[in-house]
Amino acid sequence: MVEDILKTPLSTWHRSMGARMVPFAGYDMPLNYPMGILKEHLHTRAKAGLFDVSHMGQAVIRPKSGDLSDAAAALETILPIDVVGLRRGRQRYGFLTNSDGGILDDLMVANRGEDFFVVVNAASKAADFALLQDALSSTCDIELLESHALLALQGPLSETVLAGLHPDVALMNFMDVRSMDFHGVPATVSRSGYTGEDGFEISLPGDVAADIAARLVAHQDVELIGLGARDSLRLEAGLCLYGHDLDTTTTPVEASLAWAIPKVRRAGGARAGGFPGADNVFAQLEDGPERRRVGLIPDGKAPMREGTEIFAEAGAPAIGRITSGGFGPSLNGPVAMGYVPTAYAQPGTALLAQLRGKMLPATVAKMPFVLPGYKRG
Repeated sequence: MVEDILKTPLSTWHRSMGARMVPFAGYDMPLNYPMGILKEHLHTRAKAGLFDVSHMGQAVIRPKSGDLSDAAAALETILPIDVVGLRRGRQRYGFLTNSDGGILDDLMVANRGEDFFVVVNAASKAADFALLQDALSSTCDIELLESHALLALQGPLSETVLAGLHPDVALMNFMDVRSMDFHGVPATVSRSGYTGEDGFEISLPGDVAADIAARLVAHQDVELIGLGARDSLRLEAGLCLYGHDLDTTTTPVEASLAWAIPKVRRAGGARAGGFPGADNVFAQLEDGPERRRVGLIPDGKAPMREGTEIFAEAGAPAIGRITSGGFGPSLNGPVAMGYVPTAYAQPGTALLAQLRGKMLPATVAKMPFVLPGYKRG
């Protein structure tokens, strides 16, 4: 028996706007709109695009003691990031790890002053929330925002557009978080996103999400953007997709995400370790991992998709595989990410990938492929 597909609060509205809907992470989601994936991608890079990401999991974590430091300390038992030092009104990227240091999911954590606001991936949210309940329930109350929507407004003109609903968004820098009121609608707004562009993510009650979305898309510089362009935008930005570039067999060090583990949580730090898999992660930080996630620029115009094998030379066994790949509209050419042995991870290294039975050249490249447009203070 096939389970009924889930719907976001905006599913009906998407159809009314001409969206091509597809199943994704158990949800009915827009793949693209009449503009098409290529134009949606380029519009987001040039102006502003509106995405529905309400399939993501949202939760609020409140300390039972009323002291937010208790919740921060509890979160550090499952996250290798600095939650204790996360200031009010700021957000941080992190990941949940298993006993081997593998990544269970990646997520965002925001300090709202009285609580922590957490956003996790759609496909992993049931397991993530169960883990949070198991690890934190003795010290924290966890509220799942199951009826909330999540909108993402992305692109260089997003500040100008969103300032029409609340002028204070112009005061925010990258990874700032604020509670705001959009004409009577309470919202949590973060200056972040998944495209490499400046932009905002807006958490708000689902029953008013379509109204706010309609107000935003009424702006002459805003177009609706679907999953297709969301994927090509994040790939150009060198951002990981869980279940593809990250999984339970991949550590943060292998994934080139060690930057998210600060000195205070590393060996010798004031709050070193204490998270699952710390010993393995510390060993890789000290000695280096056997493999690393790298960017790849294939020669020619043919995209190299997920699962494509990577070789150091023709006739030799494969040394790795591509985990994300496609056409990069901003670059007018293919881009990819994958894992190779550390000896082959240096930018400029010439490799081969097998595509439709042929060995084609690909070069290891620095990421992101497109420079970010974040607003920093």
